Amino acid sequence: MKSCRVNKIEIGGDAPPRLMGVINCSDESFYFGSYTPTEKIHATAVAMIEQGADMIDIGARSTAPNTQAISGKMEADRIEDALKELDGSGITLSVDTMHPGVLDVCLKHEIHAANDISGFVSPSYAKKVADAGLPAFLMATNRLPGDPVGINETLASLAGVMKRCEAAGVDNYVLDPGIGIWTPMRSIEDDWELCRHFDEFLRFDRPVLAAVSRKTFIGMLLDRDPAERLPGTLAVTMELLKKGASIVRAHDVAATRDIMKVYERMVKA
Repeated sequence: MKSCRVNKIEIGGDAPPRLMGVINCSDESFYFGSYTPTEKIHATAVAMIEQGADMIDIGARSTAPNTQAISGKMEADRIEDALKELDGSGITLSVDTMHPGVLDVCLKHEIHAANDISGFVSPSYAKKVADAGLPAFLMATNRLPGDPVGINETLASLAGVMKRCEAAGVDNYVLDPGIGIWTPMRSIEDDWELCRHFDEFLRFDRPVLAAVSRKTFIGMLLDRDPAERLPGTLAVTMELLKKGASIVRAHDVAATRDIMKVYERMVKA
């Protein structure tokens, strides 16, 4: 498997599974417990690194279905305020945005990767990433984020994402199969199918991201609100580690690091 290097962190290849902590600057997030006001950004990021996160993913716009829409300017203002708090911190940062204008703002600060849930659908976004020499986290998308339905469409979509990477001249990236109810065409059974067949995404010889933290398909199974979905999240995460996830994106860093340590011990030769 090819590896992806983000700052000094190797993802995939011979590296152990990595942990990406999530900081949301959006108070309309589906999981309000993940919202972090600007004045607490630095302390929260430092705490996540101390708890075992390898890097932090900063987002300023909720991408969950049926959430309040915000303007590009509001997203840019929020994420710039957050990044100002982390300038000079030495923390490895990715920025979770799919908008080229917002990425322009982010590039004025010390960032190390772009997390694009639209999978380089925007050629201008892809060019900005390539010109900046950034690695990328790229989700399965055809036209709208997360629009492929089922394992076969997701595999085909990821193949398309890789073609966009080649066209843009980006060769340092992680693939994200896009588990989640992203569009009305998707169902919770589609998410369980992606999880059960997660190892099939390894066929692309690229690191694969597991991003299931507190998501709807877990809540629907257990009849739990987002705040009560941690045990289910950890159970799914462990299975995805077994199926070859190279990096886990999580709201709950300390608990997730614990199960990753258990996983690494269980598979240790």
